[in-house]
Amino acid sequence: MEFKGLVACRAGVGSSLMLNIKLKQVISENKLPIKVEHGSLDSVAGFTGALIITLSDVAKELESKKLPQKIIGIDNIMNKGEILTKLNAFLAEAK
Repeated sequence: MEFKGLVACRAGVGSSLMLNIKLKQVISENKLPIKVEHGSLDSVAGFTGALIITLSDVAKELESKKLPQKIIGIDNIMNKGEILTKLNAFLAEAK
């Protein structure tokens, strides 16, 4: 089973673009069953996938909206270890 994720930040440029690149590296290197797409917070409303990956401050805002998706907040977008740990936790929970 492959899970669909949305990588988003407020504007959809800059930080989420860098996070998107790191996520794809981690997913590819670890052969994780996750496919990500990239967008701004405006994309969240129409997104039907399983998870939303964003920066920690944005994740807190999204969690308050009680969305159906799992929200993953990343503290350091350059830290592949943090990204891998959080993605693995999601996958363990989703099984």
